[in-house]
Amino acid sequence: MKKLVAVTSCPTGIAHTYMAAEALEKAAREKGVAIKVETRGSIGVENELSLQDISESQAVILAADTQIPEERFAGKPVIKVSVGEAIKNAAGLIDRALQQKETAQQSATVKDFIQQVQEEKSRRSAGAAGFYKHLMTGVSYMIPLVVAGGLIIALSFVFGIEAFKKQGTLAANLMNIGGGAAFALMVPVLAGFIAYSIADRPGLVPGLVGGMLASQTGAGFLGGIVAGFLAGYVAKALRDYIKLPAGMEGLKPVLIIPLLSTLTVGLLMVYVIGVPVKGIMDELKNWLTGMSKGNAVLLGLILGAMMAFDMGGPVNKAAYTFAVGLLGSNIFEPQAAVMAAGMTPPLGLALATLLAPGKFTREEKEAGKAAAVLGISFITEGAIPFAAADPFRVIPSIMAGSAVAGALSMAFGATLRAPHGGIFVLAIPNAVGHLGLYVLAIAAGTIVTALLVSILKPGKKS
Repeated sequence: MKKLVAVTSCPTGIAHTYMAAEALEKAAREKGVAIKVETRGSIGVENELSLQDISESQAVILAADTQIPEERFAGKPVIKVSVGEAIKNAAGLIDRALQQKETAQQSATVKDFIQQVQEEKSRRSAGAAGFYKHLMTGVSYMIPLVVAGGLIIALSFVFGIEAFKKQGTLAANLMNIGGGAAFALMVPVLAGFIAYSIADRPGLVPGLVGGMLASQTGAGFLGGIVAGFLAGYVAKALRDYIKLPAGMEGLKPVLIIPLLSTLTVGLLMVYVIGVPVKGIMDELKNWLTGMSKGNAVLLGLILGAMMAFDMGGPVNKAAYTFAVGLLGSNIFEPQAAVMAAGMTPPLGLALATLLAPGKFTREEKEAGKAAAVLGISFITEGAIPFAAADPFRVIPSIMAGSAVAGALSMAFGATLRAPHGGIFVLAIPNAVGHLGLYVLAIAAGTIVTALLVSILKPGKKS
């Protein structure tokens, strides 16, 4: 039996990673092909590929929006795609991978030509997707810190909003763990792993230091992003261009690159970058905290529509990253709007299968049950099967519902101190501000989505 191997990884490591793996495994079974898929999710590497697995495979599929170590695949044909493409076109990827053997058997001249074309396409694709991939790698490592820190801060409020101010109490210690430790590491980890994605291990130290300086100078998450990219490209340049005699080569990774890159990034952050980026962050915070009701509603509407537009893709992640970054600046309203808008698409579609069951197939009605569970868990990707089957009706409907949810959340002044968790976070006292109105915003967005889908869907399906 022909054998393939694959690796899947999405920025948050929550849904897309496993949906892509499942899609590839299903497509391979239907084609009579053996496949082993390694998942790199939020809980770490699972079903890890062994050297034997790789050596026995015909080709490798990398469906990832984060940085994946590729050294172990040297000598094997590798197909690189986004994790979303693996979900939408798993069968096509399997076919492409199976064709790699035929390419390898062609004449050397034809093979060299095709290889050059493929390398050029890969180079251009990597360049276009590089910024997003590096940023999402940093975000993927940052999110667990923000989730843990946000929930621990929320737990401190169980004893009262002001209880943490009394030193030595459990509330004060919880606040220190969540805010003083976990949130303090948020920007350094973001910057460190952006740099790691660009330059591998040499980028980690200058990235972490640059991120810490961004926090200390008040440049916030925007400064951390700048520091991460600066550190990554400085470390990469030093690694690539510094040449030493063979006997001294071992000094590069432990002395020369960490010293020069950290010194360069540190001085630039202190004397050149930190102050202007801090000014931008201050203006952003002032604007957000001083927003009129109309501006707040407009921001919520935009963030909500972005969350539903590609259901976990780059636009969705841009809105989510914006809101998560503001948590470190004690601005909690955008995060509430983003989570409400992210829950609405799968919840609305699940409700639509109940309101208009005659307009959905049996498989779609079963998918509606799963979508409901994903929706209450703040996993927007639960809407993907419906959107893939009928994009021109479903996507506008879920964008409208999410825009309503986001706009109402901002209009109500709802706040959210944890960046994930869905309805499970709502049970924590004081984790959500204006809880009743926040639930109303989610319900309103869900109903708008369900009604629009029910109206726009064509007549009865088999």
